[in-house]
Amino acid sequence: MAKRETVKKAEQLVEIAMGCNDASHDPSHVSRVRDLALSLAQEEGLSSTTDSMEIVELAALLHDIGDYKYLRDSSEEKIVENFLTEEGIEENKKQKILAIIKGMGFKEEIAGLSKVEYSPEFGVVQDADRLDAIGAIGIARCFTFGGSKKRVLHDPAISPRTCLSKEAYMNKEEQTTVNHFHEKLLKIKDLMKTKAGQRRAEKRHKFMEEFLKEFYDEWDGKA
Repeated sequence: MAKRETVKKAEQLVEIAMGCNDASHDPSHVSRVRDLALSLAQEEGLSSTTDSMEIVELAALLHDIGDYKYLRDSSEEKIVENFLTEEGIEENKKQKILAIIKGMGFKEEIAGLSKVEYSPEFGVVQDADRLDAIGAIGIARCFTFGGSKKRVLHDPAISPRTCLSKEAYMNKEEQTTVNHFHEKLLKIKDLMKTKAGQRRAEKRHKFMEEFLKEFYDEWDGKA
């Protein structure tokens, strides 16, 4: 794992940069992703390599700083790179961390990243972030984010979009919170990169399916 002093500074940076975000993308989300990533890395056999664990931990901690959904100023896009440079992270590790952060988003998968070869470190960090987007926590985060954007909860007249491009995915106007399950969350299980991530995703995916069935039954007055 990463040097403790650097990790502590990264945790502090997360608190500063993300402390004012809504609860779907706050420091607690980052903490969960870090714990999940390290756990997945252990299961995937990366723990024998100190450099790999350092890359995984720092990428997981820093992955949402400068997220386009919360960007207030273009200078925020350089916060992570500047931090890694100031901390004296060697260039090879720094570039690997930055590559993971840049490529791990769902919008990048839509743009074709899934066809590109990826590192084991990338796989566990991306899977950890995606596990936090599904299951019980994922449901809570989905509705939290939708509420923060004053998005309609559900409208049967608005169908989920299909065959999304990166640009269409980023444009969420006139979309409902429940449609996000169909446009992204229910697809995540089949996009997991690691065996360990796939195993955990199965349970979380099933929980979402059961939730949606109950939701639609209640919406229609059948339950």
